[in-house]
Amino acid sequence: MSAIEPESGVGFLLTPATSHRILSPDVFSDEQRMFLRTAEEFMEKEVLPNNEAIEHLDYALLRKLMRKAGDLGLLSIDIPEAYGGLGLDKTTSALVSEAVSVQGSFAVTFGAHVGIGTLPIVIFGTDDQKSRYLPALATGEKLAAYCLSEPGSGSDAMGAKTTAVLDGDTWVLNGVKQWITNAAIADVFIIFAQVDGRLFSCFIVDRETPGVTIGVEEKKLGLKGSSTAQVILEDVRIPAANLLGEVGRGSVIAFNILNIGRYKLGIGSGGVAKRGLMNAVRYAQDRQQFKTPIVQFPAIREKLARSAAFIFANDSMSWRLCGAMDARIAQLHESDPDDWKSAVEVLKDFTIECSMLKVYGSEGVGYVLDEALQIHGGYGFTREYPIEQPLRDVRVNRIFEGTNEINRLLVPGTLFKRVMQGKLNLMPVMMALEAEVKSGVATEVPDGAAPLALETFMNEQAKKVFTYAAGAAAQKYMADLDRQQELLLALADMLTDVWASDSTLARVHQYVADHGPEKARSRLAVARVVCTDAYRKVAGRAREIACHLANNPARMVAGIDRLAPYVPTDLIAARSEIADAVVAANRYPF
Repeated sequence: MSAIEPESGVGFLLTPATSHRILSPDVFSDEQRMFLRTAEEFMEKEVLPNNEAIEHLDYALLRKLMRKAGDLGLLSIDIPEAYGGLGLDKTTSALVSEAVSVQGSFAVTFGAHVGIGTLPIVIFGTDDQKSRYLPALATGEKLAAYCLSEPGSGSDAMGAKTTAVLDGDTWVLNGVKQWITNAAIADVFIIFAQVDGRLFSCFIVDRETPGVTIGVEEKKLGLKGSSTAQVILEDVRIPAANLLGEVGRGSVIAFNILNIGRYKLGIGSGGVAKRGLMNAVRYAQDRQQFKTPIVQFPAIREKLARSAAFIFANDSMSWRLCGAMDARIAQLHESDPDDWKSAVEVLKDFTIECSMLKVYGSEGVGYVLDEALQIHGGYGFTREYPIEQPLRDVRVNRIFEGTNEINRLLVPGTLFKRVMQGKLNLMPVMMALEAEVKSGVATEVPDGAAPLALETFMNEQAKKVFTYAAGAAAQKYMADLDRQQELLLALADMLTDVWASDSTLARVHQYVADHGPEKARSRLAVARVVCTDAYRKVAGRAREIACHLANNPARMVAGIDRLAPYVPTDLIAARSEIADAVVAANRYPF
């Protein structure tokens, strides 16, 4: 971990992908691998054999499994040692989340407890609050739930109607919270409410408090084994000391905690995709048509290769982000090991990456599972085979932790705000690109003889194209830019593809440097696929929005063509190389 260099949020736009080392699965520590194995064994031995009972919403079984997870230390990774936890890094915590993801209902129960349910107290709680709640949450003796959404406020979280009124030394809460994971089994609720109708605040509410009732379970498409219900508050009186943070500062808690939920959701999506790919390739090895195992058919192998390439890119983004956060937090903790609030500033700096990973992972896993079902044919549509359940379960990932639309809008919105505040020095780059485009000089494509030469070129040019398009958008709409949602969505997708390409390139470059190009053949093929796909998509979206942005679209499109000339790459051969690796490993091979 010491070799991982700290990064700043969206710093990848201004630095070459090969300029520093990032965290990847190739360099996990022994302790991190140990926790991963522990979580994997727990899921294989304790959770997956109970899949049917879990899916019938067996509350007692869920509580029992959570206690077992607590006994193994899986619930206490993010809790400081002073309060009964282990106080480990974000990477270890995320590795456990990835392992747990293979059973969707339990993963949601687990994630809501250790993440959005517990971390508000870890980061924002007083010493008294931490002492009262964290030891029991660390063992699973008590379970937690996070209550933000309401029947009338989902994406508009600040429009909550639940109220909190101070009456002497108690707060009185009234309202209804909707879609609450763990509602029926939680002992501790993190509840957001309005003070004086305008001060959005956060409170800790114990389940046994009079006036707290739980609604009926929602009938859901997926995640049938996780509790999802309303939490109803009727004149609920709690001690004044149960205010979490400060009055009117609930948004700081809500949105920073959601950042954690977002990146873990992206990482968990990758874990589900890996299992889906494993089931797909093993079925394809066994299934014969026309007296031939279907895994030998190029049409099937292409599906396997595309799925593996997505997973590799998602992994590269995931662990790069965790490594960057851990490196930054470690710097802060050198001066004050107990200052957990400092982590909030790190999380805020990576808000954009958290949102991009959530979107990329949640949509990519849907693709992988859909293709896995297609490989299974009609059998994949039945409950006899292990595809239909996770395919139903992951659909909600695009809604969880802020819809993908909201997260997409956050990406360019936050980026432009940082540029205007001088926190991201992108303005000189935008001006230089305008001059480069006006010069009319064509960009030369390298010959591609050296490993990753074409990928490096495409990645850097994709950054230029995004920055050029973003600058044109800002110049045209200025203060009105936040209302141009279609434009912002396109820019978000472009930046996400750039980050996927940059992270994949950085990881593969690092592997080639450490192991040599011959051992990296299949990884080099992944880099070719991911970087080429990203390059072409970014340039395509830029040309599309140029027709909306420019008074002379042809001139702007010509400029984009100069920045992003066509790069001939043999993606069919690259995908064949990836498919060979998947089939040889009989699972995701990287």
